[in-house]
Amino acid sequence: MSNRLNRLIKSYANYISIPWMPGLADEQRVLFAVYHKEDELKLRARVEEFRLATETAGHQWLELDITPLFPEWMAAQKYREDYFADPEDLEPKYATFVRQSVEKLTDQIHQQADDNTLVALIGCGTLFGFASVSGFVKQLSAAVPGRLLVLFPGEYIDNTYRLLDARDGWGYQATAISADN
Repeated sequence: MSNRLNRLIKSYANYISIPWMPGLADEQRVLFAVYHKEDELKLRARVEEFRLATETAGHQWLELDITPLFPEWMAAQKYREDYFADPEDLEPKYATFVRQSVEKLTDQIHQQADDNTLVALIGCGTLFGFASVSGFVKQLSAAVPGRLLVLFPGEYIDNTYRLLDARDGWGYQATAISADN
């Protein structure tokens, strides 16, 4: 068992057991569980522990794995073969991918979540290189009535998030939960 993941899950369980304050802005209801990118598979194997901590704290759990979203979206594109031949032609379509993906997830959230539901977003690493996690989360957080947990493979240093330890990062108003909290 990964000691880092044990500490992260314990930090999360401690945080999620605190009563939820009503009236927060969308971005303030977002939690980022930050973990080392090399722990991705280990974390996925232990997602159930996050669910159990959430339910023990009296909240509902809705898991959304975005890993297959881009391949599914690409497969539906009429000109996908052309995009594979010249990937730069796809760049203007990235915003469409994000918008359509958020709409799809929003429908699911509206059907299955209420203000006592924690929506867990898994697979953010699959956005690397073609979509902004911050933009994706900002759009999705508006649809989440309770809390949004982003399982985030990267770093959080000086109020800056860096997906997969990329050079550029961004600031965000979400609560960061790490193995060191």
